Amino acid sequence: MNRRILYYSIVVAMAGFLFGFDTVVISGANLPIKQLWNTSDWFHGTFIMSMALWGTVIGALAGGIPTDKYGRKTTLFWIGVLYFISALGSALATDPYLFSFFRFIGGLGVGASSVTAPTYTSEIAPAKSRGQMVALYQFNIVFGILIAFISNYLLKGFDGINDWRWMMGVEAIPALAYTLLILGVPKSPRWLILHQKDHDAALEVLRKTNTEEEALAVIAEIEKDGKASEAIKGGVFSKRYSIPLMLAFLIAFFNQLSGINFILYYAPEILEKAGFASSDSLLSSISIGGINLIFTILGMYLIDRAGRKQLMYIGSVGYIVSLLMVAYGFYTEASANFKLGFILMFIASHAIGQGAVIWVFISEIFPNRVRAFGQAWGCGTHWVFAALITLFGAVLINTFDPWMVFVFFAGFMVLQLLFVMFLMPETKGVSLEELQKRLVKE
Repeated sequence: MNRRILYYSIVVAMAGFLFGFDTVVISGANLPIKQLWNTSDWFHGTFIMSMALWGTVIGALAGGIPTDKYGRKTTLFWIGVLYFISALGSALATDPYLFSFFRFIGGLGVGASSVTAPTYTSEIAPAKSRGQMVALYQFNIVFGILIAFISNYLLKGFDGINDWRWMMGVEAIPALAYTLLILGVPKSPRWLILHQKDHDAALEVLRKTNTEEEALAVIAEIEKDGKASEAIKGGVFSKRYSIPLMLAFLIAFFNQLSGINFILYYAPEILEKAGFASSDSLLSSISIGGINLIFTILGMYLIDRAGRKQLMYIGSVGYIVSLLMVAYGFYTEASANFKLGFILMFIASHAIGQGAVIWVFISEIFPNRVRAFGQAWGCGTHWVFAALITLFGAVLINTFDPWMVFVFFAGFMVLQLLFVMFLMPETKGVSLEELQKRLVKE
C-alpha cells in the first residue's frame, strides 16, 4: 500500500475522529445539563441532545456544494474550524440556547465531513484498497467515540459542577491539530480535472501516489469519463441516477433504524435502567466504545476481502439476535450484565456491518460527476433519521418500556436483511468508473 495515500487517508479520516467525539461527548453532559438548566424532556431532546444533529443534517445536505465548488481539501479545512469553534463555545455557554447554537455549529462540521472526507478518500485510493482507506474514516469515528467515553469518565469529578464543560471543551485540542494537518494534504486529482480542468496539477498529485504509467492511465480514465459526462444533462436527481439514489437512501435509513445512535447517545441512561449505578454506567459506556473499536478494525480488515455485502449479512443477523435478546432482558428483568452483554453484541454487529460499510458504499455508487451531491443525499438521509431518533429518544426512554423500543428496532433490521439479499450490489474491487457503468441508467 502506498505510504502517501495511507498518510493522506489518515489525516482526512481525523475528521471522522472529531465526528465521533463530537456526537457522543454529549452523553456525559446529558444529565448534568438537564439538572443545571432544569429542562423538560421535550426541550432537552430538541435543544440539548439533538441540536447538533440538526446542524449535521444541514451540513450533510449542503456539504456537496462547497465540496464541488471550492474543492474537497478546502472544505475539509473549514470543517476543522467549525469543530474548534463548537468545542470552545459549548464549553463556555452560559445558557441552553447558546449551548445549542455552538452544538449546531459542530453539527455542521460533522455533516459536511461525512460528505467530504469519504468523497476525497474514494477519489485518491486505488480500487483494490479503496474499502480499507475509506473505512479509516469509520475507524476514526469509533475511535473518537471511545475516546469521548473515556474522556467523560476521567473528567467525572475533575471540576465538580463544571465537569461537563471540560468534557465538551477538550475537543478543541484535536480539532486544532486536524485543521493544521489538513493543509499538507493535496487536492483530489478527480476534482482538479473535472471541476478545475487542471490536468497538470492532477498529474502531479497522482505521480506522488502512483508510477508514471499508472498516473497517466488514471488521468486517461478520468478524462474519458469527464468527456462522457459533459454530454449528460440533469443533476443528481435525474432518472438515470435512480438506482444509486435508492441504494444510498436505504443503507442510510437502515443504519439509523438499527437504533445505533439511540444507544450511543443515551448509553449511560439506558445502562442505569438496565440496573447499573450512575458511576458504573459511565464506565460500562467505555466497554461499548471498546467493542465498537475492535469490531470496526475487524470490519476494515474484511471489507476488501469478504466484501461489503457479506459484512452486511453478518451485521444484519447480529442486529436481529442482539436487539431481541436485549428486549427479552428488559421484559424479564434479567441481570444488568445480561443486558449489557447483548448490547455489546449489538455494537459489534453494527461495527462489522453497517459501521464498516455505509461510508464506503455511498462514496462508491455515484459517478464522478455527481459524487459529492450523491454523498450529500446519502449522508443527509442518515442524519435526518439520526436527528429524529435522538430527538424522540429522550421521550421514548421515559415513556415506553425499554423492551418495546428494542423490538421496534429489531423489526427494521429484518427489513434490512431483505434489502441486502435482494437489492444491494457488491462493489468490492471495482473501479469507480466501472461501477458507474453498472449502476447508472443510460
